[in-house]
Amino acid sequence: MQTRLQKLKELFPELFTEGQLDWEKLRAAFGDDINFANERYVLNWAGKADAFRVLQQPTTATLQPAPDESVNFDTTENVFIEGENLEVLKVLQKAYYSKVKCIIIDPPYNTGNDSFIYPDRFSEKKEDYLKRIGDKNEEGYLMKEGLFRKNSKDSGHFHSNWLSMMYPRLFLAKNLLRDDGVIFVHIDDNEVHNLRMVMNEIFGEENFFAQIIVRSNSRGQTYKQIAKTHEYILIYTKKFECELNELEKDEASNDLNLRDNIGNFNIRELRNRNPKFGKHNRPNLYYPIYVNPNRSDNDGFYPVSLVKNNEHHVEVFPLNSEKKESCWRWGKNKCFINRGSCKS
Repeated sequence: MQTRLQKLKELFPELFTEGQLDWEKLRAAFGDDINFANERYVLNWAGKADAFRVLQQPTTATLQPAPDESVNFDTTENVFIEGENLEVLKVLQKAYYSKVKCIIIDPPYNTGNDSFIYPDRFSEKKEDYLKRIGDKNEEGYLMKEGLFRKNSKDSGHFHSNWLSMMYPRLFLAKNLLRDDGVIFVHIDDNEVHNLRMVMNEIFGEENFFAQIIVRSNSRGQTYKQIAKTHEYILIYTKKFECELNELEKDEASNDLNLRDNIGNFNIRELRNRNPKFGKHNRPNLYYPIYVNPNRSDNDGFYPVSLVKNNEHHVEVFPLNSEKKESCWRWGKNKCFINRGSCKS
């Protein structure tokens, strides 16, 4: 039977979902009565409803201080929490709701060798799952034995299990972010596509900020006939008005080819050149900047201001090459703070 299924998969790979024959796809491919009346663009997977139930299940867990294992317990401004991360995220909701500015997550990459906790209605009742993650030893600490389950590729719900694990955690993490908060999630090519879709659903596609390539191995890792050299970081914001500070470049950078009394610098356009963004979806980044046309420095730059006056009276808006309304890369407040770096 497995040999026949393998041959069918080689001929019709589109009929398989997570390694298993999908009867709905089979009927759609070879049946005469095809009905896609409820067709729509949506991310769905086996166990999504259970992931919502786990998300909505209140926690009875509490945080237990461990002063004997701490350093400067009474004066430190840092907190290290050890526990099952879903339950910890639930515990933090009340005290830290909308108060966290930055979250960095490095979840399981789902390579087939990862072990993690996920709700699985196909093999475990919700009550058993909740009991298992609540088991504690005599000192009150979570027991790691049996806490995690390996998610193998032949499970039949390989990607679904991973999504069921990620969804409630990402949802609760979003709740903790401030309005100007940002989240960074590490991932590789095993699940980057699913992560992007599930984060679009939770955070909103408009709050996708960037997908960064991280070179993890310059020599490359064996991957079929291609040497993998990089992984990814997905960046999402709580709201699209969020702005990230730029990293400073040192003088050794080759592109810092200009110099003033402060140090080396280069020129970057303040207008956002990405055609995806403009006044229509970034109204807070669309505002006038006023130029003084009668005074220039040694490099030929003219001073600018956010306030129109007798000296700064030439009004400049961010327009693209087709004279259509674009937007700046900085909000008005950030532009004011960095006004010494802005010239025309």
